[in-house]
Amino acid sequence: MTDRTSQATMPAELAAMVDCGYAIWATDDVDEAMRARFDSERIPVVGVRNVRVWGLQVDDERELPGLERTQMPDEELWEVNLVATNGSKYEFESTLLKPAPLSQ
Repeated sequence: MTDRTSQATMPAELAAMVDCGYAIWATDDVDEAMRARFDSERIPVVGVRNVRVWGLQVDDERELPGLERTQMPDEELWEVNLVATNGSKYEFESTLLKPAPLSQ
């Protein structure tokens, strides 16, 4: 799913999700129609990747009057690749998910 060097810096809850191999929705922020494409109790996790979103710097006063230099910081995201019930794969930001409970 991922190499060991990046897993060392992976958030604990995400590492638990990778270890168990299944996730569930952590919030209701995902559209209900999209959620319906996945198992309601155990969604298979088939991959994880770390993504860096580069920040932005604006140096044009005409675009942002009074703010000659505006900066937005870089952001580190973790994307989780899930398998839908029909076999399709989708990527979601890890904050939308949590590890699935162990099956009984």
